[in-house]
Amino acid sequence: GLQADLKTFSAYGINGKSVATSITIQNTIGVRDIYDLPWKVVEQQLRAIFEDGKPDAVKTGMLGNESIVETVVRLLRRHRIKNLVVDPVMRSSSGKSLLSAKGIEALKQKLLPMAFLVTPNLSETEILSGVKICKASDRIRAARALLKLGAKKVLIKGGHLKGNPQDFFFDGKHALLLDSDRFHVGDVHGTGCALAS
Repeated sequence: GLQADLKTFSAYGINGKSVATSITIQNTIGVRDIYDLPWKVVEQQLRAIFEDGKPDAVKTGMLGNESIVETVVRLLRRHRIKNLVVDPVMRSSSGKSLLSAKGIEALKQKLLPMAFLVTPNLSETEILSGVKICKASDRIRAARALLKLGAKKVLIKGGHLKGNPQDFFFDGKHALLLDSDRFHVGDVHGTGCALAS
C-alpha cells in the first residue's frame, strides 16, 4: 500500500511522505503475516513529518489496530488537517485481516468524522455502513450511512465487481457513477490504495 501510494504521488508530481504503521509479509499470491508497529513508533514518524511543515493533504491506509487509529486521530487533530482522505483498509485481497475489530470501531467513531473523503471498497462499505450491497441502489443507502458517520464525501470503489468496475461517488447532494474498462495488468497489489491516493 505504501509503495503504491508513493508511486502514485510521484506520477502526479506530488512530494509524498509516508508513515509505516504495519509491516506486511506478502507477495503476489497473498499476505503471509502482519506486524503492527507500536503506536509510539507511529507517533514519532508523524511528529517528524509535521516538524517539516503542515501537509496540504493526508491520506490514511492500513492502520492495523485501535491504538494506531487513535494515535493518528490525535495528531491529525492537533495539526488541524482539513484535507483528509481515509482509505479504510480492512482485509487483504487474499482475506487476511488488516484492521482489528476495535480498530474498525475507532475508525468509524473517531477518524471518519474527520474525513473529507472516504474511499472504501464494497466489502469495507458494508462493514462501515451496515448496509448489504446486493444491487446498485444499495450503494446510495450505504453512502448516506457513511455521511452520517461524519465523512464529507464518499467514493465507493467498484474494482471487486464482476465485469467492468463502477466506482460510485456521493457528497450528500450529487451522485456520480464512474464507469471504466477493466485493465488487466497481471498480479498487482495496491490498486485501491493508488486510486485513493
